[in-house]
Amino acid sequence: MSDPTQPPPLPPEEGPAEPGPHARPVPPPLPGRGSVGSADPPSTPPADDQTPRAPRAADRAIHHVTEQTRTYPCGSCGAPLIFAPDQQNLLCRSCGTSYPIVLDPSAQVDKHDLQSAMSKIDDAVGLTSTGGGEHQVVCQSCGGRTIFNGSLTATRCPYCATPIQRDDVQDAPERFALDSIVPLQVGEPAARQSIEKWINSRWFAPREFKKYRTLGSFTSVYMSYYSYDVDATTQYSGLRGDTYTVVVGSGENRRTETRIRWRPTRGMVQDQIRDLPELANTGMDADRVRELEPWPIQAAVPYQPEFVAGHLSRTYDRDPVSVFEQSARPRVDQQVEYTIRRDIGGDMQQIHQRQTQFGLLQFMYLLLPMWLLTVNYDGKPFQVLVNGLTGEVQGERPWSKVKIAMAVIAAIIVMGVIAYLYSKR
Repeated sequence: MSDPTQPPPLPPEEGPAEPGPHARPVPPPLPGRGSVGSADPPSTPPADDQTPRAPRAADRAIHHVTEQTRTYPCGSCGAPLIFAPDQQNLLCRSCGTSYPIVLDPSAQVDKHDLQSAMSKIDDAVGLTSTGGGEHQVVCQSCGGRTIFNGSLTATRCPYCATPIQRDDVQDAPERFALDSIVPLQVGEPAARQSIEKWINSRWFAPREFKKYRTLGSFTSVYMSYYSYDVDATTQYSGLRGDTYTVVVGSGENRRTETRIRWRPTRGMVQDQIRDLPELANTGMDADRVRELEPWPIQAAVPYQPEFVAGHLSRTYDRDPVSVFEQSARPRVDQQVEYTIRRDIGGDMQQIHQRQTQFGLLQFMYLLLPMWLLTVNYDGKPFQVLVNGLTGEVQGERPWSKVKIAMAVIAAIIVMGVIAYLYSKR
């Protein structure tokens, strides 16, 4: 089974994508769960605007009830629409028509109590019963078959590049519904430029690794995250150490020593932690992903699937309780320890006991965007990640043994020359 983060190759970045030879008009949506409207009829673009714009619409999606998927056809030419980060709207690369994404002004980003939310989900059938394994759908534009692996919920048809989103996963009663999304801000040209700069600065990377255009897969993807809000009250006991100096000995043995005066202490501290992000997907380099922080969680908006059109997306692989205990709780504990040591004061601190209670423990489930480059080099995959909001790059690269050996030889030669010149003085 293939890696769910490795989709079919995307169309080339230069030039608009033309509709496939087998593309055909998509019928209006049938009534069903999640169907909120049909596409608007074609509109005549204004003559005084170089970028044609269609009338505003709440939802451009066509819902395919039989496949439980949705697509985004252009109302002018029928070609697939994508979410354009630079315009923050839906764009047709074929005819240039632009469709604004209309946010519901009354919609709010919801947060949930962790324990009660998990209890409701546990009452449903199997937390991860939907979204795993392999799922096959028929593309409603060309008739080709698209495979969704693992937690992948949005991809492109490998035959006509039509963006396809699964509705059955997002609507499944045994899974958490998406609360919010931070829309992609960094477009493909800027992401490629950041990747180029990062790779070219890896001096000891193999030359072949830098040819990632032919060796790797580069794509945009929305990853699942939980954002936690925590109010923690901690009672502690320990010791405070204050240093002081004394003069001891006499004569030649006279010296100054630094000593520590310890005294017992106890107290109570409070911590308020907001918008602590933790990745809910597996199969990623967790340390590299964390280095992409900070994420502007405050910029999250209520989830709308239009923001995902034309990009990959993954639902969560781990539930919010396990992610909190395994990933977020250690970071909370680290913050609590820092607060305790600051409260104890002095030059040194010892914490003997502490007990933390949570007055608030909430989370929200959201999507955060990134660009993912995966290069297979020497039989091993290497991931390079670009923060889809800030453009920051983090990743892993191979090391060239040849370049390292040449650098060592050069260093030995330089040291030998310096030693020779020094001996002639």
